Amino acid sequence: MALDQRFPKPTFDSKEFLATLTDAPGVYRMLDADSAVLYVGKAKNLKRRVSSYFQKTGHSPRIALMLQQVAAMEVTATRSEAEALILENTLIKKLAPKYNILFRDDKSYPYIGLSGGEFPRLFYHRGPFEKKSHYFGPFPNGLAVRESIQLIQKTFLLRTCEESVFAHRSRPCLMHQIKRCKAPCVGLVSKQDYAADVRLAGMFLRGRHSEVIEGLTGQMDAAATELRFEEAAALRDQIRALQAVLHRQYVSSTRDADVDIIAAVVERSGLCVNLAMVRGGLHLGDRAYFPQAAAEAEAAEGLAAFIAQHYVEQPAPARLILSPWPVEDLPDGLNAGPPKNEMERAWVEMAVTNARLAVQARWQAKTRSSGRLTALQEALDMPEPPRRIECFDISHTMGEGTVASCVVCVDGAMKKGDYRRFNIEGIQPGDDYAAMRQALTRRYEKVATGETVAPDLVLIDGGKGQHRVAREVFAELGLDHLASIGVAKGEERKPGLETLFVHGPTGPHELPLQLAMDHAGFHLIQEIRDEAHRFAIVGHRARRAKARGRSKLEDVAGVGPARRKKLLAQFGGLDGVKAATIEDLCRVDGISRRLAEEIHKTLR
Repeated sequence: MALDQRFPKPTFDSKEFLATLTDAPGVYRMLDADSAVLYVGKAKNLKRRVSSYFQKTGHSPRIALMLQQVAAMEVTATRSEAEALILENTLIKKLAPKYNILFRDDKSYPYIGLSGGEFPRLFYHRGPFEKKSHYFGPFPNGLAVRESIQLIQKTFLLRTCEESVFAHRSRPCLMHQIKRCKAPCVGLVSKQDYAADVRLAGMFLRGRHSEVIEGLTGQMDAAATELRFEEAAALRDQIRALQAVLHRQYVSSTRDADVDIIAAVVERSGLCVNLAMVRGGLHLGDRAYFPQAAAEAEAAEGLAAFIAQHYVEQPAPARLILSPWPVEDLPDGLNAGPPKNEMERAWVEMAVTNARLAVQARWQAKTRSSGRLTALQEALDMPEPPRRIECFDISHTMGEGTVASCVVCVDGAMKKGDYRRFNIEGIQPGDDYAAMRQALTRRYEKVATGETVAPDLVLIDGGKGQHRVAREVFAELGLDHLASIGVAKGEERKPGLETLFVHGPTGPHELPLQLAMDHAGFHLIQEIRDEAHRFAIVGHRARRAKARGRSKLEDVAGVGPARRKKLLAQFGGLDGVKAATIEDLCRVDGISRRLAEEIHKTLR
């Protein structure tokens, strides 16, 4: 059981506090005078770890500043370091302390999957695993997965189609025609031969490249000896394809190594941790991470924070290669250390180089964004650059499935987590003014009541009329102080010729504004407007497809998703169900005669 010790004192007495600490593992929390959490940390030995803050000198500027603000500390003793690690990770993500280096990336890594069954399917996967499938990875990004799937598909000709498609094919699809699939759906390959291809693909994905190539070479030689030259040529092409991809790997290992290479650098006052993955001896690429609240953090400190948080939810490989080294406070059970040989030093060098490149790219993007915001501020005569910009657009097809989008740009970069869509209801179809009014009212009612933050600038993808509607909504909600722009399309809707109807902080501009095509602020407006347009179209298409794709079976009481799936699979789609007789319907498992009669009547 965890034991909490609380010492809330206006002036923190570190000696008194340290005298009461336990040697057990646990988590400590540093609080300021307002009881706000400054920092959360874990320790194998609470007394030794916390003492190091107050009994040692030479702390980094960041830690020294934090210690000046400590007014109280809380500790939670745990039964093991593993419990302390999990608790620390939970508290950091929940409390977001000011001085913790927080890596927010909750997305799961992508994997390559091979399904179960007689003819397994090759597929891209994120999320929880299914028991019947086999998974290979993880990969650092989706591109690495897709490239690997293309290689496996081209070399071993495994199917990638969905089960519903596979079960109802009557002739080979295009993938067979372009030699990317052996068409098991129509029996053009035996179960035994397909299983052999699946086994080889699995071996290759596990890194057993030499075994795969040696096996294929043996088959090729045997086929040639037996004068089966066409088969030998196909095997030769397989071997060449595999050799080519292995040759393209800029770093590889002769051993089937599973390694993560993690390098941290601090440049331009920014911390970047770069994670590179080696699986089965092949370098699969890398990913750069930028933490929050990392001001004045040192590289080793950031590296330790990343490892502690990352491997709580992700499986650790057999070995971690770290730079810089040494790194303190690493979790138990990890085989971590500096590079040991020339190959590992090459991996680390690449990881460090990519981390520096990521920092440079991030810095350049920030500089560019800052320049565009400043240019827009000057063009609109605003007192400050518009840090938060929101843009609205309307999309529909002849009034059907009307959707309004709201996209958000913060500090010159799109913030997708703040995007919103509004399904527009209760208006005359095709009335864009009414649609815009409804979307703006629903969004800015919350601003008027203080529930959400107000933007510095609102963009309306529309002309003078749409912008007038926006100003009316703002006036009704008491938000007339909001600056806004109506972005009217130019002559013949050509990009670069847009006219801007501006209502600034001091009131409406007398004349419409037309900025030069190379104006940095105008480029930002175009980028945000185009993103709002894209986001609206995607939402509209999804809504329209859902409305048009609704099955009449959904209107039959007693036919849920499972029975609906059985019916569609049994008769090859809705048309087949419509053509079925009551007796045909009764033969489907779970369909009684009364229900069959109801289905038959509904679909007539």
